Amino acid sequence: MPATLEVKCTDGDCELDMFELHYTYDMPDDIGVSDFQCPYCAGTDCLEAIEL
Repeated sequence: MPATLEVKCTDGDCELDMFELHYTYDMPDDIGVSDFQCPYCAGTDCLEAIEL
């Protein structure tokens, strides 16, 4: 099963609380939260992975 990454935005002015990234099997193993931006506020340094 492809990886799923749950991410939260910690920017206090952003209205988005969390989102999920669903990878395909072709996604490189070294991809992480720092490679993405928030789809709402476009911030990059405010994203954190949600560990379950």
